[in-house]
Amino acid sequence: MSSGYFFTGTDTGIGKTLVTVALTRALIAAGKRVAVMKPVAAGTVKTPEGEFNDDALELLAASNVKAPYEDVNPWLLKTPASPHLAARADGVTIRHERIAAAFQRLRAASDLVLVEGAGGWFAPISTTETMADVAERLALPVVLVVGMRLGCLNHALLTRDALRTRGIGFAGWIANLLEAEMPLANANIETLSGRFGMPPLSVVPARTDPSPIPVPTWAIEAAKNLLSH
Repeated sequence: MSSGYFFTGTDTGIGKTLVTVALTRALIAAGKRVAVMKPVAAGTVKTPEGEFNDDALELLAASNVKAPYEDVNPWLLKTPASPHLAARADGVTIRHERIAAAFQRLRAASDLVLVEGAGGWFAPISTTETMADVAERLALPVVLVVGMRLGCLNHALLTRDALRTRGIGFAGWIANLLEAEMPLANANIETLSGRFGMPPLSVVPARTDPSPIPVPTWAIEAAKNLLSH
């Protein structure tokens, strides 16, 4: 078992936060100290304590490892846009050193660190780098969240091929059904299972509650499968 996992997706808005939060809670239920991280987040919400990113706040609320917000979300950008454009609007350059230092502090305080990327695998963070470079620096195996909708096969296979090209570990994938109306959803899952050489760690039912209580069975199944690797 690794010291954590990096969660990426086939696109933005396909359930990375939902999956990462649910897996955090499931791994805690399995007896693990689970820290969380959103290295780069674009877009803020106002709270009585200040401005924060809503995805990062959800992750932090699910974790059982106390950590300052700045470690969970080292780069908080105001504009809800691609990270490289949001960073340009804020007049900053995203640097790996801040992310790496925060990650080391989280890893020292936990059994596992679950790291959620921003957007898809190649979402740009600067003029030359992408979220893939962040994942590579952290050296964590990747869990791919596949939003089951038209076009997902291409996006999923491209992401898997990109992981293989960089020599990054592939911990598995999770199928998020998103909408019950997706035609041939099961056939698409079977196709990806064959191409990946493994079934999904779990399948997230359509229209899943973003904050399910108690821990949903699909998340418990995914956590069990991750821990057995």
